[in-house]
Amino acid sequence: MFKKILIANRGEIALRVIRTCKEMGIKTVAVYSTADKDSLHVRFADEAICIGPAPSNESYLDIPRIISAAEITNADAVHPGYGFLSENSKFSRICTENGIKFIGATPEQIDGMGNKAQAKSTMEAAGVPCVPGSKGVVNTVAEAKKIAKQIGYPVMIKASAGGGGKGMRYIPSEDQLEELMDSAKRESAACFGNDDMYMEKFIEEPRHIEIQIIGDQTGNACHLSERDCSTQRRHQKLVEEVPSPFMTKKLRDEMGKAAIKAAKAVKYEGAGTVEFLVDKHRKFYFMEMNTRIQVEHCVTEEVVGFDLIREQIKVAAGYKISGKNYTPQLHAIECRINAEDPINGFRPSPGKIKELHTPGGHGIRLDTHVYSGYAIPPNYDSMIAKLISVAQTREEAIAKMKRALDEFIIEGIKTTIPFHIKLMENETFVNGGVTTKFLEEVEFDFSDMK
Repeated sequence: MFKKILIANRGEIALRVIRTCKEMGIKTVAVYSTADKDSLHVRFADEAICIGPAPSNESYLDIPRIISAAEITNADAVHPGYGFLSENSKFSRICTENGIKFIGATPEQIDGMGNKAQAKSTMEAAGVPCVPGSKGVVNTVAEAKKIAKQIGYPVMIKASAGGGGKGMRYIPSEDQLEELMDSAKRESAACFGNDDMYMEKFIEEPRHIEIQIIGDQTGNACHLSERDCSTQRRHQKLVEEVPSPFMTKKLRDEMGKAAIKAAKAVKYEGAGTVEFLVDKHRKFYFMEMNTRIQVEHCVTEEVVGFDLIREQIKVAAGYKISGKNYTPQLHAIECRINAEDPINGFRPSPGKIKELHTPGGHGIRLDTHVYSGYAIPPNYDSMIAKLISVAQTREEAIAKMKRALDEFIIEGIKTTIPFHIKLMENETFVNGGVTTKFLEEVEFDFSDMK
């Protein structure tokens, strides 16, 4: 087992990794930018090293500085968390070259799954259902028009190197294809340094359902059931839950088998997620594979009694997994609490937290790095907390979440708590009818809220 792990991340996920490491008797090293000097992950790690100024490319994305920090502190492993360098094959490779274990996928696995066009080809070869579309990169508008005509409009054009909804466009008809494809290519080049595009059939009434998987170094893999991530705004997840209200036993069995096929096709090592789109007829299609721990891993942990960070660390150290597939026995819902103003178009709201009261009680979990007096920097992702409710049924989990949201007081900044309160009262959400288009079709009235 590792003696010391450097966490190459910040905020909530860095604190989450530190907690498990402490329980396992492993020393921890926090890295931080000047903007994060007062963050809790810096305070609770055994050691902490400043790696640069606030901009990510000069700190959390600066590979030489992170490797230097690991070498100076004699860390024998690096946990990348999610975001930043967690799916960077170059970082994974450099860690290995410097005798530091990267707790995550191998460079080959990251490269194979990171390029979505290549990943789709790999999945098709493994027998995993995929959305009809291009066989690889679409190089010209003429080629795009030909493929779109074959699979039928509407279609989606997507960045091969993309993520987070960047470089993605919905194309309803041929007369809009050229303009929207050019727009997607420009955005992809700006965000990822790569403007390769691929095309897929647009799925009717889609739900975003993902399967959590774990693989060990022997090529064995298992799944830990599904998560429904359909409540999204601009392709950014806002609420996740286990099990999916749309799920059936037959569908879970089929999706679980497909996810394991996907993992074994690339001999996947560590925690990962195979993401699917599921249409209104319960037909599912491979979308992408995330070769890292997910933000929403907490809801899975709560329903299967499984510490995913601990399992990541054990697999990286060479331990074998049990090989057991899991079925959720409880229901869990996670609300992402962001420093954003939902009343004014989810405008970012960094600043100092003047007062904080966090919810508690039976069936409530809160993962956060903020505290009263903490100043949220404007330089990073706006998520400041993950609030999770757990109960015997979905109805009870929603009731617990409503109660917890009412208790959650954050003053000094705007947050998405009002949005989540309204969502928990929305008839479509309560009835489990949410698709990925839901938030585009509903407006919430915040006039009665403070």
